Amino acid sequence: MAGLIKGPALFLAQFAGDEAPFNSLQNIAEWAASLGYRGVQIPTFDARLFDLDKAAESDGYCDEIKGICAEAGVEITELSTHLQGQLVAVHPAYDIAFDGFAPASVHGNPKARQEWAVDQMKKAAIASRRLGLDTSVSFTGSLAFPYLYPWPQRPAGLIDEAFGELAKRWKPILDVYEDNGVDIGYEIHPGEDVFDGATFEMFLEALDGHSRCQINYDPSHFLLQQMDYLAFIDIYHERICAFHVKDAEFNPDGRQGVYSGYQSWTQRAGRFRSLGDGQVDFGGIFSKLAQYDYDSWAVLEWECCLKSPQQGAAEGAPFIESHIIDVTDKAFDDFAGAETDKAQLRAMLGLAQ
Repeated sequence: MAGLIKGPALFLAQFAGDEAPFNSLQNIAEWAASLGYRGVQIPTFDARLFDLDKAAESDGYCDEIKGICAEAGVEITELSTHLQGQLVAVHPAYDIAFDGFAPASVHGNPKARQEWAVDQMKKAAIASRRLGLDTSVSFTGSLAFPYLYPWPQRPAGLIDEAFGELAKRWKPILDVYEDNGVDIGYEIHPGEDVFDGATFEMFLEALDGHSRCQINYDPSHFLLQQMDYLAFIDIYHERICAFHVKDAEFNPDGRQGVYSGYQSWTQRAGRFRSLGDGQVDFGGIFSKLAQYDYDSWAVLEWECCLKSPQQGAAEGAPFIESHIIDVTDKAFDDFAGAETDKAQLRAMLGLAQ
Protein backbone atom coordinates (compact mmCIF):
# COMPACT_ATOMS: atom_id res chain seq x y z
CA MET A 1 0.00 0.00 0.00
CA ALA A 2 0.99 3.65 -0.29
CA GLY A 3 2.91 5.40 2.46
CA LEU A 4 1.68 7.90 4.97
CA ILE A 5 -0.47 10.89 4.24
CA LYS A 6 1.97 13.78 4.52
CA GLY A 7 1.48 16.38 7.20
CA PRO A 8 0.58 18.26 9.15
CA ALA A 9 0.70 21.30 6.88
CA LEU A 10 -0.76 24.79 7.11
CA PHE A 11 -2.43 27.04 4.52
CA LEU A 12 -0.86 30.43 5.20
CA ALA A 13 -3.54 32.68 3.68
CA GLN A 14 -5.60 33.12 6.85
CA PHE A 15 -2.55 33.97 8.96
CA ALA A 16 -0.56 36.44 6.83
CA GLY A 17 -0.48 39.96 8.23
CA ASP A 18 1.57 43.10 8.65
CA GLU A 19 2.97 42.22 12.07
CA ALA A 20 5.69 39.66 12.83
CA PRO A 21 5.76 36.69 12.64
CA PHE A 22 3.09 36.83 9.93
CA ASN A 23 4.63 39.50 7.68
CA SER A 24 7.17 37.51 5.65
CA LEU A 25 7.60 34.00 4.35
CA GLN A 26 10.64 33.41 6.52
CA ASN A 27 8.93 34.53 9.70
CA ILE A 28 5.64 32.74 9.11
CA ALA A 29 7.36 29.53 7.99
CA GLU A 30 9.45 29.50 11.16
CA TRP A 31 6.31 30.13 13.22
CA ALA A 32 4.46 27.28 11.49
CA ALA A 33 7.39 24.91 12.05
CA SER A 34 7.51 25.87 15.74
CA LEU A 35 3.92 24.63 16.06
CA GLY A 36 4.76 21.27 14.53
CA TYR A 37 3.81 21.83 10.89
CA ARG A 38 5.97 20.12 8.29
CA GLY A 39 4.54 21.85 5.23
CA VAL A 40 3.07 25.19 4.16
CA GLN A 41 0.63 25.95 1.37
CA ILE A 42 1.57 29.34 -0.07
CA PRO A 43 -1.03 31.87 -1.28
CA THR A 44 0.27 33.35 -4.53
CA PHE A 45 -1.97 36.40 -4.10
CA ASP A 46 -0.20 37.78 -1.00
CA ALA A 47 2.86 39.83 -1.92
CA ARG A 48 4.08 39.81 1.67
CA LEU A 49 4.85 36.11 1.25
CA PHE A 50 5.33 35.40 -2.46
CA ASP A 51 5.89 37.11 -5.82
CA LEU A 52 4.16 35.00 -8.47
CA ASP A 53 5.41 37.07 -11.41
CA LYS A 54 9.01 36.64 -10.28
CA ALA A 55 8.53 32.93 -9.53
CA ALA A 56 7.26 32.30 -13.05
CA GLU A 57 10.39 33.90 -14.53
CA SER A 58 13.25 33.03 -12.18
CA ASP A 59 14.70 29.71 -11.08
CA GLY A 60 16.88 31.69 -8.71
CA TYR A 61 13.89 33.21 -6.95
CA CYS A 62 12.22 29.81 -6.67
CA ASP A 63 15.42 28.35 -5.23
CA GLU A 64 15.40 31.19 -2.70
CA ILE A 65 11.79 30.43 -1.72
CA LYS A 66 12.54 26.73 -1.33
CA GLY A 67 15.63 27.57 0.72
CA ILE A 68 13.68 29.82 3.08
CA CYS A 69 11.15 27.06 3.73
CA ALA A 70 13.77 24.33 4.06
CA GLU A 71 15.78 26.40 6.53
CA ALA A 72 12.63 26.93 8.59
CA GLY A 73 11.97 23.18 8.57
CA VAL A 74 8.94 23.00 6.28
CA GLU A 75 8.22 21.93 2.70
CA ILE A 76 6.04 23.75 0.19
CA THR A 77 2.93 21.62 -0.30
CA GLU A 78 1.17 23.55 -3.07
CA LEU A 79 0.71 27.03 -4.46
CA SER A 80 -2.78 28.44 -3.96
CA THR A 81 -4.45 30.54 -6.68
CA HIS A 82 -7.92 30.65 -5.14
CA LEU A 83 -8.47 34.37 -5.73
CA GLN A 84 -7.12 34.39 -9.28
CA GLY A 85 -9.11 31.27 -10.15
CA GLN A 86 -12.24 32.96 -8.86
CA LEU A 87 -11.67 35.79 -11.33
CA VAL A 88 -11.44 33.50 -14.37
CA ALA A 89 -15.26 33.54 -14.37
CA VAL A 90 -17.30 36.21 -12.59
CA HIS A 91 -21.02 36.86 -13.01
CA PRO A 92 -21.70 40.61 -13.32
CA ALA A 93 -23.68 40.51 -10.07
CA TYR A 94 -20.38 39.96 -8.27
CA ASP A 95 -18.21 42.44 -10.19
CA ILE A 96 -17.91 44.99 -7.40
CA ALA A 97 -17.34 42.37 -4.68
CA PHE A 98 -14.63 40.55 -6.62
CA ASP A 99 -12.77 43.61 -7.90
CA GLY A 100 -10.97 43.59 -4.56
CA PHE A 101 -9.23 40.35 -5.51
CA ALA A 102 -7.47 42.03 -8.44
CA PRO A 103 -5.04 44.95 -8.86
CA ALA A 104 -6.56 48.42 -8.85
CA SER A 105 -5.48 48.85 -12.48
CA VAL A 106 -8.22 46.45 -13.63
CA HIS A 107 -11.01 47.49 -11.25
CA GLY A 108 -14.21 48.30 -13.08
CA ASN A 109 -12.96 46.46 -16.18
CA PRO A 110 -14.18 42.84 -16.12
CA LYS A 111 -12.43 41.93 -19.37
CA ALA A 112 -9.05 43.22 -18.18
CA ARG A 113 -9.60 41.59 -14.78
CA GLN A 114 -10.25 38.21 -16.40
CA GLU A 115 -7.20 38.53 -18.66
CA TRP A 116 -5.08 39.30 -15.59
CA ALA A 117 -6.49 36.26 -13.78
CA VAL A 118 -5.83 33.92 -16.71
CA ASP A 119 -2.26 35.18 -16.95
CA GLN A 120 -1.81 34.62 -13.22
CA MET A 121 -3.13 31.08 -13.46
CA LYS A 122 -0.72 30.23 -16.25
CA LYS A 123 2.18 31.74 -14.34
CA ALA A 124 1.27 29.58 -11.34
CA ALA A 125 1.68 26.45 -13.48
CA ILE A 126 5.18 27.52 -14.49
CA ALA A 127 6.08 28.60 -10.95
CA SER A 128 4.86 25.28 -9.55
CA ARG A 129 7.13 23.42 -11.93
CA ARG A 130 10.11 25.64 -11.05
CA LEU A 131 9.44 24.82 -7.41
CA GLY A 132 9.25 21.08 -8.12
CA LEU A 133 5.52 20.85 -7.30
CA ASP A 134 3.06 18.67 -9.20
CA THR A 135 -0.14 19.96 -7.55
CA SER A 136 -1.77 23.35 -7.05
CA VAL A 137 -5.12 24.43 -5.56
CA SER A 138 -7.68 26.93 -6.82
CA PHE A 139 -11.33 27.89 -7.43
CA THR A 140 -13.28 27.56 -10.69
CA GLY A 141 -15.10 30.87 -10.53
CA SER A 142 -18.79 31.21 -11.25
CA LEU A 143 -21.15 32.25 -14.02
CA ALA A 144 -24.28 30.35 -12.95
CA PHE A 145 -24.31 30.59 -9.15
CA PRO A 146 -26.92 33.38 -9.02
CA TYR A 147 -29.27 30.80 -10.57
CA LEU A 148 -28.55 28.14 -7.91
CA TYR A 149 -32.16 27.89 -6.73
CA PRO A 150 -34.59 27.15 -9.58
CA TRP A 151 -36.89 30.08 -8.92
CA PRO A 152 -37.59 31.93 -11.05
CA GLN A 153 -37.47 28.91 -13.31
CA ARG A 154 -34.25 28.70 -15.26
CA PRO A 155 -34.55 28.90 -19.06
CA ALA A 156 -33.72 25.62 -20.78
CA GLY A 157 -30.05 25.48 -21.70
CA LEU A 158 -28.89 28.21 -19.28
CA ILE A 159 -26.74 25.92 -17.12
CA ASP A 160 -25.33 24.05 -20.11
CA GLU A 161 -24.29 27.37 -21.62
CA ALA A 162 -22.64 28.43 -18.35
CA PHE A 163 -20.63 25.23 -18.00
CA GLY A 164 -19.69 25.32 -21.66
CA GLU A 165 -18.29 28.82 -21.22
CA LEU A 166 -16.58 27.88 -17.96
CA ALA A 167 -14.81 24.99 -19.67
CA LYS A 168 -13.91 27.19 -22.65
CA ARG A 169 -12.12 29.57 -20.30
CA TRP A 170 -10.36 26.87 -18.31
CA LYS A 171 -9.28 24.49 -21.09
CA PRO A 172 -6.34 26.65 -22.32
CA ILE A 173 -5.23 27.16 -18.72
CA LEU A 174 -5.35 23.45 -17.96
CA ASP A 175 -3.35 22.78 -21.10
CA VAL A 176 -0.54 24.93 -19.69
CA TYR A 177 -0.72 22.87 -16.49
CA GLU A 178 -0.50 19.73 -18.60
CA ASP A 179 2.59 21.11 -20.34
CA ASN A 180 4.18 21.67 -16.92
CA GLY A 181 3.06 18.41 -15.31
CA VAL A 182 0.94 20.12 -12.64
CA ASP A 183 -2.62 19.33 -11.47
CA ILE A 184 -5.19 21.89 -10.36
CA GLY A 185 -7.11 20.70 -7.33
CA TYR A 186 -10.32 22.73 -7.44
CA GLU A 187 -11.82 23.45 -4.04
CA ILE A 188 -15.47 22.46 -4.41
CA HIS A 189 -17.18 25.35 -2.69
CA PRO A 190 -20.53 27.20 -2.67
CA GLY A 191 -20.11 30.41 -4.61
CA GLU A 192 -18.30 28.50 -7.36
CA ASP A 193 -20.13 26.88 -10.25
CA VAL A 194 -18.46 23.67 -9.07
CA PHE A 195 -19.85 23.28 -5.55
CA ASP A 196 -20.67 19.54 -5.26
CA GLY A 197 -20.08 16.22 -6.99
CA ALA A 198 -22.78 16.70 -9.60
CA THR A 199 -21.40 20.06 -10.72
CA PHE A 200 -17.84 18.71 -10.73
CA GLU A 201 -19.00 15.99 -13.12
CA MET A 202 -20.65 18.61 -15.34
CA PHE A 203 -17.44 20.66 -15.40
CA LEU A 204 -15.29 17.61 -16.09
CA GLU A 205 -17.58 16.49 -18.90
CA ALA A 206 -17.45 19.96 -20.48
CA LEU A 207 -13.63 19.70 -20.31
CA ASP A 208 -13.71 16.29 -22.02
CA GLY A 209 -12.29 14.70 -18.89
CA HIS A 210 -9.13 16.81 -18.81
CA SER A 211 -6.57 14.90 -16.73
CA ARG A 212 -5.35 18.01 -14.90
CA CYS A 213 -8.83 18.83 -13.58
CA GLN A 214 -8.63 17.45 -10.04
CA ILE A 215 -10.18 18.03 -6.60
CA ASN A 216 -8.97 19.78 -3.46
CA TYR A 217 -11.10 17.85 -0.95
CA ASP A 218 -12.57 20.03 1.82
CA PRO A 219 -15.28 18.32 3.90
CA SER A 220 -16.45 21.49 5.62
CA HIS A 221 -18.25 22.70 2.50
CA PHE A 222 -19.97 19.35 2.10
CA LEU A 223 -21.16 19.19 5.70
CA LEU A 224 -22.72 22.64 5.36
CA GLN A 225 -24.60 21.38 2.29
CA GLN A 226 -25.59 18.22 4.19
CA MET A 227 -23.77 15.97 1.71
CA ASP A 228 -22.28 12.56 2.46
CA TYR A 229 -18.64 13.64 2.49
CA LEU A 230 -17.35 10.11 3.12
CA ALA A 231 -19.23 8.69 0.14
CA PHE A 232 -17.78 11.56 -1.89
CA ILE A 233 -14.32 10.04 -1.34
CA ASP A 234 -15.60 6.65 -2.51
CA ILE A 235 -16.90 8.21 -5.72
CA TYR A 236 -14.16 10.70 -6.58
CA HIS A 237 -10.99 9.43 -4.87
CA GLU A 238 -9.19 9.04 -8.19
CA ARG A 239 -9.50 12.79 -8.75
CA ILE A 240 -8.56 13.95 -5.23
CA CYS A 241 -5.06 15.42 -5.35
CA ALA A 242 -5.15 17.76 -2.33
CA PHE A 243 -6.85 17.91 1.06
CA HIS A 244 -7.91 20.88 3.19
CA VAL A 245 -8.49 19.74 6.76
CA LYS A 246 -11.27 22.07 7.85
CA ASP A 247 -14.08 21.63 10.35
CA ALA A 248 -17.66 22.88 10.39
CA GLU A 249 -20.96 22.39 12.15
CA PHE A 250 -24.60 22.49 11.06
CA ASN A 251 -27.27 23.17 13.68
CA PRO A 252 -30.63 23.86 11.99
CA ASP A 253 -33.51 25.12 14.06
CA GLY A 254 -37.01 26.53 13.59
CA ARG A 255 -35.64 29.75 12.11
CA GLN A 256 -32.94 28.72 9.65
CA GLY A 257 -31.38 25.84 7.75
CA VAL A 258 -28.79 25.39 5.00
CA TYR A 259 -29.08 28.97 3.75
CA SER A 260 -28.68 30.37 7.29
CA GLY A 261 -30.93 33.40 6.91
CA TYR A 262 -28.28 36.02 6.00
CA GLN A 263 -27.04 35.88 9.59
CA SER A 264 -23.52 36.71 10.79
CA TRP A 265 -21.12 33.78 11.03
CA THR A 266 -21.65 33.30 14.76
CA GLN A 267 -25.45 33.23 14.29
CA ARG A 268 -25.56 30.90 11.28
CA ALA A 269 -26.95 27.37 11.43
CA GLY A 270 -23.93 26.34 9.34
CA ARG A 271 -20.58 27.75 10.40
CA PHE A 272 -16.87 26.94 10.18
CA ARG A 273 -15.04 25.80 13.31
CA SER A 274 -11.51 25.01 14.40
CA LEU A 275 -10.40 21.41 14.13
CA GLY A 276 -12.16 19.19 16.65
CA ASP A 277 -14.78 21.81 17.56
CA GLY A 278 -17.17 20.96 14.72
CA GLN A 279 -19.00 17.89 13.47
CA VAL A 280 -16.77 16.56 10.67
CA ASP A 281 -15.80 12.91 11.11
CA PHE A 282 -12.07 13.21 10.47
CA GLY A 283 -11.41 9.67 11.67
CA GLY A 284 -13.63 8.44 8.86
CA ILE A 285 -12.04 10.79 6.34
CA PHE A 286 -8.45 9.84 7.11
CA SER A 287 -9.45 6.16 7.02
CA LYS A 288 -11.08 6.57 3.60
CA LEU A 289 -8.11 8.46 2.20
CA ALA A 290 -5.71 5.82 3.55
CA GLN A 291 -7.91 3.08 2.05
CA TYR A 292 -7.60 4.72 -1.38
CA ASP A 293 -3.84 5.29 -1.08
CA TYR A 294 -3.94 9.08 -0.83
CA ASP A 295 -0.33 10.01 -0.18
CA SER A 296 -0.26 13.79 -0.56
CA TRP A 297 -0.58 16.50 2.09
CA ALA A 298 -3.16 17.10 4.82
CA VAL A 299 -3.30 20.90 5.02
CA LEU A 300 -5.10 22.82 7.75
CA GLU A 301 -7.28 25.58 6.34
CA TRP A 302 -8.22 27.46 9.47
CA GLU A 303 -11.48 29.39 9.64
CA CYS A 304 -13.52 29.67 12.81
CA CYS A 305 -16.22 32.08 13.95
CA LEU A 306 -15.22 31.76 17.63
CA LYS A 307 -11.62 30.71 18.22
CA SER A 308 -8.55 32.84 17.57
CA PRO A 309 -6.34 31.90 14.61
CA GLN A 310 -3.33 31.49 16.89
CA GLN A 311 -5.12 28.95 19.08
CA GLY A 312 -6.60 27.21 16.05
CA ALA A 313 -3.19 26.87 14.44
CA ALA A 314 -1.56 25.62 17.64
CA GLU A 315 -4.24 22.96 18.11
CA GLY A 316 -4.36 22.03 14.44
CA ALA A 317 -0.93 20.43 14.05
CA PRO A 318 -1.33 17.77 16.78
CA PHE A 319 -4.92 17.15 15.68
CA ILE A 320 -3.83 16.31 12.14
CA GLU A 321 -0.83 14.34 13.41
CA SER A 322 -3.10 12.18 15.56
CA HIS A 323 -5.36 11.35 12.60
CA ILE A 324 -2.68 10.35 10.08
CA ILE A 325 -2.77 6.58 9.70
CA ASP A 326 0.46 4.61 9.51
CA VAL A 327 -0.76 2.24 6.83
CA THR A 328 0.00 -1.40 7.51
CA ASP A 329 1.54 -3.72 4.95
CA LYS A 330 -0.23 -6.70 6.44
CA ALA A 331 -3.63 -7.06 8.09
CA PHE A 332 -3.70 -8.41 11.65
CA ASP A 333 -5.28 -11.71 10.52
CA ASP A 334 -3.19 -12.14 7.37
CA PHE A 335 -1.44 -15.46 7.81
CA ALA A 336 -0.79 -15.95 4.12
CA GLY A 337 2.82 -14.98 4.50
CA ALA A 338 4.04 -18.59 4.59
CA GLU A 339 4.53 -20.08 1.18
CA THR A 340 2.23 -22.99 0.38
CA ASP A 341 2.74 -25.27 -2.60
CA LYS A 342 -0.05 -26.41 -4.91
CA ALA A 343 -0.29 -29.86 -3.32
CA GLN A 344 -0.89 -28.32 0.10
CA LEU A 345 -3.50 -25.93 -1.33
CA ARG A 346 -5.39 -28.84 -2.92
CA ALA A 347 -5.18 -30.79 0.32
CA MET A 348 -6.69 -27.87 2.21
CA LEU A 349 -9.62 -27.97 -0.22
CA GLY A 350 -10.05 -31.71 0.17
CA LEU A 351 -9.09 -32.32 -3.44
CA ALA A 352 -7.18 -35.28 -4.81
CA GLN A 353 -3.59 -34.74 -5.74
